[in-house]
Amino acid sequence: MNRQDQLKQIADPSFLWDILVIGGGATGLGIALDAVTRGYKTLLVEQADFAKGTSSRSTKLVHGGVRYLAQGDVKLVREASIERGRLCRNAPHLVKNQTFIIPIYNQWDRLKYTIGLKVYDWISGKLTLGSSVFISRKKTIEALPGVKADGLLGGVLYHDGQFDDSRLAINLVQSILEKGGCAINYTKVTGLLKNKEGKIDGAIVEDTETMVKYGIKAKVVVNATGVFVDDILQMDNAAAPKSICVSQGVHIVLDKKFFPSSHALMIPETSDGRVLFAVPWHDKV
Repeated sequence: MNRQDQLKQIADPSFLWDILVIGGGATGLGIALDAVTRGYKTLLVEQADFAKGTSSRSTKLVHGGVRYLAQGDVKLVREASIERGRLCRNAPHLVKNQTFIIPIYNQWDRLKYTIGLKVYDWISGKLTLGSSVFISRKKTIEALPGVKADGLLGGVLYHDGQFDDSRLAINLVQSILEKGGCAINYTKVTGLLKNKEGKIDGAIVEDTETMVKYGIKAKVVVNATGVFVDDILQMDNAAAPKSICVSQGVHIVLDKKFFPSSHALMIPETSDGRVLFAVPWHDKV
């Protein structure tokens, strides 16, 4: 990827792009790749590094939607399982089979999670990463160092996917370029262009490394800026109300010695109603 070559492609202010995507996170990159593979002249701009925001701060899981099974959303679980299978097929160098264990402390949870995860396996069909199984108390203690042993009956082991989100983003950028699209980081949208009818037909983009500005003309402009979506909306209409309410998850990164296991720990419901994971990631957890 040569950034200077990409900048040359936007230097002509008369060139008309089919689609301009603002935002180089997972959503923006996915939109751009979909567009360019359909033959559209596609440009993506990102104000910082690709996937610098939310897209590189995930739990690194390609899960089949096991959390949504408890809510009865079978359709969503099936869709997530299919997408997980496709990602495993398309990017086997980035996705791995990760085992999870749910500690079991009463017979009701044993029944609930054993049956529930068998349903999860069934919904995944041929795209399943492995069958879930109940394991003994001894094996659970061996697999989960430091697990509370008092009252432990065993554990339910199941399989899900783990992936490198940042590397996937870079691979998507590479695919966009290979298909003839253009994707440039450190290019910030500072304003929107409009035609005589007042409709958006492009954007003003600034190269934050050189402070050079470019006028980009496009038939369609897609706002894929995540938590910054309202910043772009207000460039169109300064009085535009906020359209999103930001939520926040918490990831705490600890040394591997805190949880020295190749298995991931999953607590389906904490005392305050949260889902808790302890997931190995390189030399951390």
